[in-house]
Amino acid sequence: MSEEHKKQLEQQLWNIANTLRGKMNADEFRDYILGFIFYKYLSEKMHLYANRLLAGEDIEEYTQIDEASAEGEEYLTAIRTEAVETLGFFLKPSELFHQVALRGAAQAEDENAEAQSNFILQDLTDILKSIEQSTMGAGSEDDFEQLFEDLDLTSTKLGRTEKDKNALVAKVLAHLDKIDFKLEDTEADVLGDAYEYLIGQFASGAGKKAGEFYTPQQVSMVLAKIVTTNKTKLKSVYDPTCGSGSLLLRVAKEVQQVSTFYGQEMNRTTYNLARMNMIMHDVHYSKFDIKQEDTLEKPQHPNLKAEAIVANPPFSAKWSANPLHNNDDRFSAYGKLAPKSKADFAFVQHMIHHLDEAGTMAIVLPHGVLFRGAAEGLIRQHLIETCNYLDAVIGLPANIFYGTSIPTCILVFKKQREHSDTILFIDASQEFDKAKTQNFLRSEDIHKIITTYRERTVIDKYSYIASLEEVKENDYNLNIPRYVDTFEEEEAVDLKAVAQELKSLESEMEATDAVIADFCQQLGIDAPF
Repeated sequence: MSEEHKKQLEQQLWNIANTLRGKMNADEFRDYILGFIFYKYLSEKMHLYANRLLAGEDIEEYTQIDEASAEGEEYLTAIRTEAVETLGFFLKPSELFHQVALRGAAQAEDENAEAQSNFILQDLTDILKSIEQSTMGAGSEDDFEQLFEDLDLTSTKLGRTEKDKNALVAKVLAHLDKIDFKLEDTEADVLGDAYEYLIGQFASGAGKKAGEFYTPQQVSMVLAKIVTTNKTKLKSVYDPTCGSGSLLLRVAKEVQQVSTFYGQEMNRTTYNLARMNMIMHDVHYSKFDIKQEDTLEKPQHPNLKAEAIVANPPFSAKWSANPLHNNDDRFSAYGKLAPKSKADFAFVQHMIHHLDEAGTMAIVLPHGVLFRGAAEGLIRQHLIETCNYLDAVIGLPANIFYGTSIPTCILVFKKQREHSDTILFIDASQEFDKAKTQNFLRSEDIHKIITTYRERTVIDKYSYIASLEEVKENDYNLNIPRYVDTFEEEEAVDLKAVAQELKSLESEMEATDAVIADFCQQLGIDAPF
């Protein structure tokens, strides 16, 4: 039932997004539709929680509380205290999504609505501010601060006039109001998964920009399974470039429990998306710590040592490579900084610094990190020769990421390696399927990668275990074809058969020429040869 409900929910949500998008870009409309879904989720959560608190009271239905009466005020004060502590936020009955949607629908039917056309917009703006203000001074304040700032209800993107804007917003709310999220009788993350499905759908339509906030689910799955190998619980999981948070949440699916999620994201809109995504997956506000800032220049979790670290950082991004970083504990031991034009190894160094002694990290990077020289070559050598942290190199198919077709790889690092004298190489670049313009890993491809990694199996033309000495002989060049031989021997050519075929063709051509010459003679024209 839950899987069926999930698919139905996904389709309903995407249909609404598609119908109402109009001329707006996918990534622009995304902020509105996801924001409204999030508001509906908070409302339903609040409604259910308040009704549980009211069980056995004179008033057992939250929406029946008279907000203007002294008794109603008393109820709301008590409920607010409990809700902010437990849920992290508070909504009055009149602020619930359903109530606002009803007012919007009634207004749309009112012929005199134009005279008060910003009523629902102003109402909605005040409610979203009220949600944020309800958390002030509480433990959830940081997680809700300016969470709705991208939901700009004054934007001309929603319509030219106030009436147009109001009509569109009322329409979105009315459509969403018809969908039953079934929060009380479904698994906690069915809605969260549907929300993430929408993020993924928007990503596939947003082209290059999508890479900023979303890692394809199959790649997330590979990274998550790698860092949770032999684990059932994790004290902490960290993503220094967390985007919409999908990678962190994917790790949680592979274990029974994650105590705390840590993340950092530079883009403000994506940072808001990540916090919403966490809450929509029913992760309690006290269990996640996501910050907004440039990870390399201004890291926000200085004392963190995480048990699992995953990342899909922007490929070959620019960074300052400021000489002051030579005194930074994250980079100082290497003697070199990653080049200004390619921050790939700076992210690796940052993650290594935050990795717990017993932890595992997996990072997606462009293939160039395997063989580029100069400073990157020296950093690579230090990681292998001095630290001996590199555990595996996994080559992925080209064109599996949104916005780029370049081939990528996964590097796996551990500070306490069980197989400390070897490095595993996997070439999974040829095992995938195609969908429209995008390649993707099938479930059997993911299974093969993970099984090969966990069992350290050598498979002809697929995987190889290289000794550290062998890597040293290759000058610490990790280019996968140096280790995994994928050469396919060509079939021997039978020259005798080829000669016979040529003779046969010659005879056929002579016969054809004779037919053409005969036609030309009958027509009284010269033959073309």
